[in-house]
Amino acid sequence: MATFQFSVNGRPASVALDNEDTPLLDVLRNELGLMGTRFGCGLEQCGCCMVLIDGAPEKCCAKPVSSIAGKNVTTIEGLGTPDAPHPLQQAFLDEQAGQCGYCLSGILIAAKALLAANPSPTRAEIALALDGNICRCGSHNRILRAVEKAAAVMRGA
Repeated sequence: MATFQFSVNGRPASVALDNEDTPLLDVLRNELGLMGTRFGCGLEQCGCCMVLIDGAPEKCCAKPVSSIAGKNVTTIEGLGTPDAPHPLQQAFLDEQAGQCGYCLSGILIAAKALLAANPSPTRAEIALALDGNICRCGSHNRILRAVEKAAAVMRGA
């Protein structure tokens, strides 16, 4: 059994596991009770499992927990709260940018990374940043509008 220590949403986390190849997604959901990050394809293709690792967006359904020891992980639970949503979360609500919502945690994480790196993205840059996230509900235009709106709010425009 090995113990892995890292930070999740600004708090220290420590998990003891028999298998160092246990996917980070399984640890987040089953060991830490963070259910916002979703399992989609299991092949790091759909983006439902997106988290920030040291500020960079990464898919975690197949990422071994051993690879994140000592790193900072941010999940959707780390963005905002129901009482104080992150500007991205509020913009998604305002624009009704989700239909089923299954993909949204990954999309919000990818958008957060984009806006941290580029506070004034073009629509094409937003679409490119979200290209690794599959949404089957057809909410793409509302999603793009929500990210544009959040970017403006975060810039104070």
